[in-house]
Amino acid sequence: MPTPTNDVFLRALRREPTPYTPVWLMRQAGRYLPEYNATRARAGSFLALAKSPSLATEVTLQPLARFPLDAAILFSDILTVPDAMGLGLYFAGGEGPRFERTTADEAAIAKLEVPDMAKLSYVFDAVAEIKRALAGRLPLIGFSGSPFTLACYMIEGAGSADFATVRRMVWGRPDLLQRLVAINARAVAAYLNEQIAAGADAVMVFDTWGGLLSAAAYRSFSLAPMREVLAALAPAPDGRRVPTIVFTKGGGQWLDDLAATGASCVGLDWTVDIADARRRVGSRVALQGNLDPLVLLTSPEVVRRETAAIVRAAGPAPGHIFNLGHGIVPGTPPENVAALVEAVHSESRATRAGA
Repeated sequence: MPTPTNDVFLRALRREPTPYTPVWLMRQAGRYLPEYNATRARAGSFLALAKSPSLATEVTLQPLARFPLDAAILFSDILTVPDAMGLGLYFAGGEGPRFERTTADEAAIAKLEVPDMAKLSYVFDAVAEIKRALAGRLPLIGFSGSPFTLACYMIEGAGSADFATVRRMVWGRPDLLQRLVAINARAVAAYLNEQIAAGADAVMVFDTWGGLLSAAAYRSFSLAPMREVLAALAPAPDGRRVPTIVFTKGGGQWLDDLAATGASCVGLDWTVDIADARRRVGSRVALQGNLDPLVLLTSPEVVRRETAAIVRAAGPAPGHIFNLGHGIVPGTPPENVAALVEAVHSESRATRAGA
């Protein structure tokens, strides 16, 4: 796997010195871009878009044509894995993802198995096609939902503000939840390994809902399965270790635990003081983050100011990747994203020059 021409993101993941802070954005290919909306309309539905390698490639590349980002991220969805388990993923208009079947009881969980990865070949085909289209210019990030976050949707059957059914299971039937996240951990590891084999240069585990848990429950049902996933990842086809990123939204209180998972990098949401995080764990792992996505709904001037503040707080030492504290929201003006990317690059170059 040849090194991309722009390898600043990969070097930052390894905590090597870089000429500037690399930047990519969660949901950088999405509904805030008119060209994405046009492609999605052509596809007919979100799932049709995600399951077409050629269209997934098209939308993955769209933000790279607009902005000088330092990495591409595979366009897909975290719920592809439970869909391949037979739960029947669909998207209801205005309501987000839903499953036709849930895993909220003992009988349903007993039937679950790690899916045949052939059912997810469209994802791996997309990785390979995106890699060809990038032509060695930039690294490609693959990803999965965390075992616990997948379990949240699988048990509840849809998104939720509090995932109350899941949290009742934490206390009422922890044995069932443990069985479910264990199956998910094996499935996620297999899924990410296939993405690595197809050419992903780095992989990220999105633990969107781990922050809902108590400290003890988080360590049992979210942190431990993520550690199992990371331990099961294979090297790239050329033998190189593929760097990894873990991100728990609302997980700032477990920063030291996340830094000890074996991941190369820990993603931070916007509630974390990045200067303090760098002091605490920045010599052990790279850190990624962490602008509040809603700053992008203000003005280019505010975006530049707040972006520069995070770059300065993170400092010039190696191992910082700029990102949002969660995904871009749909109403974001593209010109504000352009202001963010320019501010990251210019402010970080200036910070290094003055170090």
